[in-house]
Amino acid sequence: MVEANRMFVIGTAGHIDHGKSVLVHALTGIDPDRLREEKERGMTIDLGFAWLRLPSGHDVGVVDVPGHERFVRNMLAGVGGIDLALLVVAADEGIMPQTREHLAILDLLDIKTGIVVITKMDLVDEELVTLVKLEVEELMRSTSLSAAPIVTVSAMTGEGLPSLVSAMDRLLVSAEPRKDIGRPRLAIDRAFTITGSGTVVTGTLVDGSLSVGEDVEVIPSGLKGRLRGLQTHKTRVDTASPGSRVAANLVGVAPSQLERGNVLTRPGWLVPTTRVDVRLRMLSDLKHALRHGATVSFYSGASEVVARVHLVEKEKLGPEDTTWAQLALVKPVAVVKGDHFIIRSPMDTLGGGDIVASHAPRHRRFRPAVIESLRVAGEGAVEEVVVATLEMNQPLELEPLLVQCNLSADEARRVVDELTEQGKVVAVGRGAHRLLYTSSGWDRLAKKAETVVQGYHGRFPTRAGMPKGELSSRLRLAPHSAALGKLFDDGILVEEGVAVRLPSHRIQLTQDQQAKVDAFLLALSQNPYTPSAEVTVEPELLNLLIEQNKVVKVGGGVVFSASAYQEMVDKVIAFLRERGRVTLAEVRDMLGTSRKHATALLEHMDEKKLTRRVGDERVLR
Repeated sequence: MVEANRMFVIGTAGHIDHGKSVLVHALTGIDPDRLREEKERGMTIDLGFAWLRLPSGHDVGVVDVPGHERFVRNMLAGVGGIDLALLVVAADEGIMPQTREHLAILDLLDIKTGIVVITKMDLVDEELVTLVKLEVEELMRSTSLSAAPIVTVSAMTGEGLPSLVSAMDRLLVSAEPRKDIGRPRLAIDRAFTITGSGTVVTGTLVDGSLSVGEDVEVIPSGLKGRLRGLQTHKTRVDTASPGSRVAANLVGVAPSQLERGNVLTRPGWLVPTTRVDVRLRMLSDLKHALRHGATVSFYSGASEVVARVHLVEKEKLGPEDTTWAQLALVKPVAVVKGDHFIIRSPMDTLGGGDIVASHAPRHRRFRPAVIESLRVAGEGAVEEVVVATLEMNQPLELEPLLVQCNLSADEARRVVDELTEQGKVVAVGRGAHRLLYTSSGWDRLAKKAETVVQGYHGRFPTRAGMPKGELSSRLRLAPHSAALGKLFDDGILVEEGVAVRLPSHRIQLTQDQQAKVDAFLLALSQNPYTPSAEVTVEPELLNLLIEQNKVVKVGGGVVFSASAYQEMVDKVIAFLRERGRVTLAEVRDMLGTSRKHATALLEHMDEKKLTRRVGDERVLR
C-alpha cells in the first residue's frame, strides 16, 4: 500500500556542465537555475529546487547543487538530509575532478542510496558509454554508493528517463522511513521576503514535524517567531513531516536577521555549541597531511564555520586515516550527535565524518580513557552511549540527556529505566526532573560529601554539623536538591535542622572546654534575668550552647539561659493577655531587671513575632 504522505529529497552531484540542471528540468519540468547570474553564465552557483511525483505516488523534492569547484560550499548545503543522490557524469567527458570530490563528500556523509546517471548519451557512441560505465564502476567500488545502479539517459531526447524514474521510485520506496524523534530541525538554506507574506525560509526538515501556528526558535541566534504558513512543493500544508523540503512563512523574524546555516526548531531544547567530538576520516587523495591544530572550514547541514582541529590520539593524519578528534568552532552552530560533517581547506575537501558528542569538554591528548570514551560515544550500543554521556556530564535530567544522545523520549526513558534496574544508573528524585547519575558518579558524590562533612567536623568539633547551604555549595548542588535528600535517606549523612553531620559524629568537649561551659551556665543561673556582661565564653562554645538550646542570645550581646528566657517570655505574654499592653518600664519592674536587659528581651520577642511595638508599648501579635 502506498504511503501517500511520505516525501523524499533527492540531491544531484557531479562536475560542472555535466547536465545536472538540464536533467532536473527534464525530470520535473522546473528550471532549478533561479538566479539571473546562473542563466547568464550557464552554470549553477547556488542551490536550485524542483519537485516531481513518482509513479508510486510519493512526492520528491529535488535539490540541484553547483558543480564548479568554487561553489562546493553551496553544494554541501544541499546534500545534507537527502534520501537519494543522483551522481551525474557526462558521457562525453567521463569522470572529472568535481565528480571525484562530490562522490567523496557523499561517501563521507554516509549516503548509501544513489544512482549514477550517465548523461548526454546522445552525443557519443555506445562504445564510449560502456567505457564511462566501467570507469564509474571502478570509482564507486570502495564508497558508500558501491551498490548504486548506473542509468544512461539523454535529457535532450528523453531516452532513458523512464528507466531513471523507475529506478528512483524503486530505491525510495524501499528506503527506511525518516527518523522522527519529536525534535524538528529545519536547516535554513534560503531566507527571503514575499510581498504580502513576509519572511520565508526554506530547508529540509529532519527529526520531527512542524505545524502551522506553533512557536519556533532560530538557533544559534535565539530569535523567536511563529509559523504563519507551511508549503511543500508549493502546496500549502498544515503539518510538514520529516524528510520534506519545506518553505516556512515566519512571523516575528526579518530575513536580515537570518543566514544560511541557522536552524529553525521548537523553542527550548537545541543549544548551540562551539566544541564537538567527532569521528574523522580523511580522503584517499589527500594532498597534504592534516596536523594537530590545523585551521579548516567546517560544514554541517547548511552551516559553514571556521574550526581548529584537535587530534587526541595522533599528531597528523594522512590519506584514508580515521581517528577520534575534537573540533573547536569559532562561532556557535546548531548540531546534534549523529550529524555528519565535512572539513575543507580553501579549495579542497579534506575529510569528514559524524559528530559523536555535540557539547564536548576540552580533552587532554593521548589519554587512553579519553580515547575509550570517544569510542563508546561513537560506536557503543545505546546503553553504553547513555552511560558515557552521563559520565561526562552528570547529573543530567532526562530531557538534556536524550538531546545529547539524540534519542526519542520513549527510547531514552526505556534505556534509563533498564540501566537503573541494572544498577548502572542512579535516579535521584522523581518525575521528569529527576537527576541521573552513573553508579560510579553517585558513589563519587557520596564519597565527596562524606569527605567535606568530615573535614568540617575536624575544623569545628564543637558544632553539631555543617550548614546545609555550605555543603550544597561545595557539592555544586541546589540548596534543596533531591541529591541531598538521597544522601540523608541512604544514611550517608544525617540532617539536623539546618545542619548536616556524619552518622558517627558526636560533639566531644575537652576537659578545659567542659569546665568553661559549666562555669558559664552556673554564672547565668545565679542572676538569670540580669546576667553580667562580664560572664562570657568563647564563640565556638557559645554557638554550641545555642544549638543545644541551653542558652538564648538576644540583642546587645545579652545571653540568657534558655530556662530564664522562657520564664521571662511567659511572664510578659501573661501580662499582655491580661492587660493588652505593656511598657518597657513595666517589663523591667515585673522582672526586676535592668533597662538594657528588658530592652534586649522585648526586641528579641518582636523579632520572633511574639509581640509588636506600638509607640512606646508592646502588644501581642
